Amino acid sequence: MSGVKSFSSSNVNHILLLSSANIRPFTQRNWYLCTMNVLVVTATKEELSLALDNHLVSGVGMVSTAIAVTNALKSKRYDLVINAGVAGSFNRSLELGDVVEVNEDYLSELGAQDGSRFLTPEEMNFEMKNRVQMPKRTQLKSARGITVNTVHGNELSIMKIVHRLNPQVESMEGAACMLACQEANVPCVQIRSISNYVEKRNKSKWDMTKAITNLNKELQNFISTL
Repeated sequence: MSGVKSFSSSNVNHILLLSSANIRPFTQRNWYLCTMNVLVVTATKEELSLALDNHLVSGVGMVSTAIAVTNALKSKRYDLVINAGVAGSFNRSLELGDVVEVNEDYLSELGAQDGSRFLTPEEMNFEMKNRVQMPKRTQLKSARGITVNTVHGNELSIMKIVHRLNPQVESMEGAACMLACQEANVPCVQIRSISNYVEKRNKSKWDMTKAITNLNKELQNFISTL
């Protein structure tokens, strides 16, 4: 939309950032802010480095994220929510540092075990939402995600979830944020940067620096188009 203008302290109130990052100053040449009311949600302070005056963290996990986003949307009307953060990738065709838009996300653990079978809420005749979809809004690659309380790091559990849902990425907040926005009738876009592959946990193979750098670059690019 039109009305994009350069960042200044007088118009910072157009966007509320859910992060308490140590913010590095940006000049007017490399930061642009649209007149939409945009809410950016990150789980941790480390995931964001864009310059804004107001910041809060949603916290790690779907419960804290759902509470934080719901409270924020009750306190003020927003035109768009952006959930930004890092993610693990099941898909080896995605490289570390690649940034994707998650358009479809599942609360993959919501259900019941029946021996070796997993029962979804629908199979138990519960009116629960364990899947959420949002229209594509960026030029980034699309990805199917799962949102978990426990990230995968066991070969058997990885094999089972790939067989059941065939996800490309996993996070601990995505679907919770999207569902909170859907409930409030506020558009939401989820942007994730790949920090690691989903495998037996080995942090020496992760590249958080590259993932966060690329995430902030794509986030800034997207906001400048609004």
